[in-house]
Amino acid sequence: MAPDPSLSGMSGGSDIIDVALDAEHAGWRLDRALAHALPTMSRERLKSLVRAGSLEREGLLVRDPAIKVSGDEQFRLTVPLATEPDAEAQDIPLAIIFEDDHLLVVDKPAGLVVHPAAGNLDGTMVNALLHHCAGRLSGIGGVARPGIVHRIDKDTSGLLVVAKTDVAHEGLARQFQDHSIERRYLAAIGGRPAKLEGSVDAPLARSSHDRKKMAIVEEGRGKRAVTHYKVLGISNSAARIECRLETGRTHQVRVHMASIGHPLLGDPVYGRAPAQKLRELLLRLNFRRQALHAARLGFVHPVTKDRLSFESAIPQDMQELFSALGV
Repeated sequence: MAPDPSLSGMSGGSDIIDVALDAEHAGWRLDRALAHALPTMSRERLKSLVRAGSLEREGLLVRDPAIKVSGDEQFRLTVPLATEPDAEAQDIPLAIIFEDDHLLVVDKPAGLVVHPAAGNLDGTMVNALLHHCAGRLSGIGGVARPGIVHRIDKDTSGLLVVAKTDVAHEGLARQFQDHSIERRYLAAIGGRPAKLEGSVDAPLARSSHDRKKMAIVEEGRGKRAVTHYKVLGISNSAARIECRLETGRTHQVRVHMASIGHPLLGDPVYGRAPAQKLRELLLRLNFRRQALHAARLGFVHPVTKDRLSFESAIPQDMQELFSALGV
């Protein structure tokens, strides 16, 4: 059984952790044995600490995470304390649909900014998470984005997963990188697509004309981005679609759908002036955001290895929009 580490003190803004390895660890790689003894820390994090000179054995530094251990050994690990986040904790209600010791899944309303930035220094999801989790959020995202593994735009509603531990953060990040996360969005677009389903495979990068916008660029200049779409309902002037993201780039659905001539209704950045009847309908409904909702999120729990899947109900404003459009 893995030994329980004991915090023996603090020094110079660091935690000092004494780790006792058992005989069962004999022959294991050092980083693997440490990860077994310290289950709240990831193996990658421990590797970097060892290489940085944060581990001692009998007063001597050990810098190679690949060495084999003999078992029944004592190590002392110095772990720098996480920098206090710049954002303050704020008691902002969150719709949390799943939570355990490692992560939580939030159903974000439209209008809520995910993390603080210029112009939105408080009142964000991060402020709310700091209050709800009482500081227990992964620090990998940096002081401005504790726990944030991915994000959705301010005016997009729907599901977001947040990491409470570094192990969870790294495990989820790997799934985002290898595109094994399931993400499905619902959207309302202008016009009647020529095909009822299709794919847009076009790389994205920051626009050279406006750094706040993303743009499709030549192969090799940006990051590959792939969106698969399917028409779920259609009228003379608009359609309701489902988008499955193979990749997850900033503004991906918005740019890709606009690129094939069907921008999201209400999109103030990538949309174009809709037909007169659509414009009047949006004004009548007071619909003032891009019609995009992160409706489904699925992933393998990075610690328990269970397959998790979540769905978010269509928010009222988009329900009313779909109904008014007849889609």
